[in-house]
Amino acid sequence: MSDVQRKIVSDAEKDQRLDRWFKNRYPDLPRSALQKLLRTGQVRVDGKRTKAGLRLKAGQEIRVPPIKTKLSMKEGIQRPVDEADAQLLRERMIHIDDNLIAIDKPAGLAVQGGSNTSRHLDGMLDALRFDAEERPKLVHRLDKDTSGVMVLARNSRAARELSRAFSSRDVRKVYWALVVGVPNLDKGRIDLPLIKGGGSGRERVSVDNNGKRAVTDFQIVNRAGSRLSWLAMWPRTGRTHQLRAHCAAIGTPILGDGKYGGKAAFIEGLPPVGRQLQLLAHEVVLPDLFGQGVVRIVAALPPHMNELWQMFGLELEVATRSLAEIN
Repeated sequence: MSDVQRKIVSDAEKDQRLDRWFKNRYPDLPRSALQKLLRTGQVRVDGKRTKAGLRLKAGQEIRVPPIKTKLSMKEGIQRPVDEADAQLLRERMIHIDDNLIAIDKPAGLAVQGGSNTSRHLDGMLDALRFDAEERPKLVHRLDKDTSGVMVLARNSRAARELSRAFSSRDVRKVYWALVVGVPNLDKGRIDLPLIKGGGSGRERVSVDNNGKRAVTDFQIVNRAGSRLSWLAMWPRTGRTHQLRAHCAAIGTPILGDGKYGGKAAFIEGLPPVGRQLQLLAHEVVLPDLFGQGVVRIVAALPPHMNELWQMFGLELEVATRSLAEIN
């Protein structure tokens, strides 16, 4: 059947129930219709019949039969990408090869849609298709207000390999953040479990002994007196909002992160950019997945962060040591 689609579960979608995955991807599909598709074996995971409550794993392949709903986001009937958005993505490409594309995602652009989000990266990916047979695929996630390296797969095989690499933590990620205050240690590890709370559109996490283990390594790169610190951070696990929650938990919230830091995340007297989230996915290092060697992708400071780096005299040359040296 030519209209059958085969979707790869991304790292951001792991641990979801299959019915929740369909609800997110195909919100107009009635639950009764999904149950019929499952019962008749038209929906399969890794080629096998399955049930609605299956917990998904990154890299799994979901067979999706033709679905007739009003959903305009389905592949094949996608709305044309706005030319301004298409140009934005192409200008922000920082890597391309036969298997993957990386962009420097701007702060404020959501990765996936939701009930109150109609403009998002997932809806723009046809702009990065170029001459490839398949539409690019998401394999991990960044928060809407986090800028930096975003990796996309250019084909289904690459999506499986990349999703598994992100899920297994074989991908090394380095984040830069400007936090309020100075951590007690110049370098260290934050090992605090996190639990999810809040409903749709209000998702947040909190430190809780009943939560899942979350581990973040950090190092102070530079500081502006006792007011602000520039941190390099390496998430060793991939929990939702992990870095933001961990920074707030040790008393140094990320500047501009009112969601987790409250009033303590803001400093009076700063320019307006000081109210934006000062968090950058600075570097991603991919293992040799496709016989092309290790791939290192780096994003520069976005304008709203660079303005504060300049204001406080935080010199980028300080961070030129290699990942291996500070890992």
